[in-house]
Amino acid sequence: MLDAAIQFPAFLSAEIFSLGPFELFGTQIGPFALRWYALAYIAGLLLGWRYMVSLIRTDRLWADKTRPATEPQLDDFLFWATLGVILGGRLGYVLFYKPDMIWLNPGEIIAIWNGGMSFHGGLIGVGLAIWWFSRKHKVPLFSLGDLVACAAPIGLFFGRLANFVNGELYGRATDVPWAVMFPTTDMFGTPAFTEPRHPSQIYEAILEGLVLFFILRFATHNKLVLQKPGMAVGIFLAGYGVFRFLVEFVREPDQHMPEALRGYITMGMLLCLPMIALGVWFVLRARGGSAKSATAKA
Repeated sequence: MLDAAIQFPAFLSAEIFSLGPFELFGTQIGPFALRWYALAYIAGLLLGWRYMVSLIRTDRLWADKTRPATEPQLDDFLFWATLGVILGGRLGYVLFYKPDMIWLNPGEIIAIWNGGMSFHGGLIGVGLAIWWFSRKHKVPLFSLGDLVACAAPIGLFFGRLANFVNGELYGRATDVPWAVMFPTTDMFGTPAFTEPRHPSQIYEAILEGLVLFFILRFATHNKLVLQKPGMAVGIFLAGYGVFRFLVEFVREPDQHMPEALRGYITMGMLLCLPMIALGVWFVLRARGGSAKSATAKA
């Protein structure tokens, strides 16, 4: 079984361009090092921002050619989205996965360089950023959310690839031909499992990143769903929720879950259920709004 597994690429490591634990090209920069995960965040945010700009430049996607925001406004929104991703992702990780950190080691909460980010927390953070930005700049809330939803799979794709490079968040032990032997320690030196495992990070990069992106791309460019505010948000939430729920069956179970539930249900599954329900609500709301608008025009 071990001989048949794919060996994790030896040239990959958590830190790049690093000559020591806290050095970049030999320059001391405090507790920060340039990591693959940081580059994934940067690539996802910048490419997502550019994709949003390309969407608002495409006239036929919008009803009466009215966009939810201007290009300068999207430039400004990038900062707030980044803040929402980082703060929401870290606080979500602490609340959902490591709540004991609050009373045992509160100083560790801000130590994002030590790892630990939650997608669901980042989603809440970006949602709050969208709400605040729409109120401040008087832009349509649901349409701005649609733009962000269309770009989100880009960040998810790069983020999951970074998870793979870091040798973290891998799957359960398996004997499938594409099973991967991950390093015996994780990116921080913590002992890890040694059995061949599902490369669940790659599964998620494909499903939550590539597949979900092209589903939304088809919906926006062929079905013109951006003319139905909230529809793209609903497709994203429901699509991500379903894909993540399915992949959770092959991800390593959460060790902090109650013994009676461990192996049957994970925190990721629990967090995806309200996402799916909310996504369905957004889709139904957008369809209902379109029907009412069509009736009114008739």
